[in-house]
Amino acid sequence: MHAAESVHIHAHHANLIAEALATEGGHLSIGRGGFILWHGDGARLLGYDPEPIKAACIEAGLPVIDSRGITFDAVARLVLRGPMVAVGAPPDPPPYGPFSYAPLAAVAAAYRAAGAEVANLPETAADDPGA
Repeated sequence: MHAAESVHIHAHHANLIAEALATEGGHLSIGRGGFILWHGDGARLLGYDPEPIKAACIEAGLPVIDSRGITFDAVARLVLRGPMVAVGAPPDPPPYGPFSYAPLAAVAAAYRAAGAEVANLPETAADDPGA
């Protein structure tokens, strides 16, 4: 049984999780408005019930950033002043700022520092902005 099927999500979602695992920067992002599964360059799945897909992604080993537990101000600061994750494309060279693309580990480190839950991305990797 595939990891995603064990938590009763649609088989199509399991395929997208597999695509995300095979994509540099692929991850699941969860916020107050729902979730985004980033599974390719410009490819994403959006939804409103994050718990089943979150469990499937964590079980499959896909990085997950869940910002629902941090203040709205902190999230706004990260979104408006920080870089975006480079998904399926090379990151921009540092320094990273608004409108730039950074490695997933660099963005995850900023969210983790703000208090977000980050799964399947070791803190040592997330703390290395060049990772």
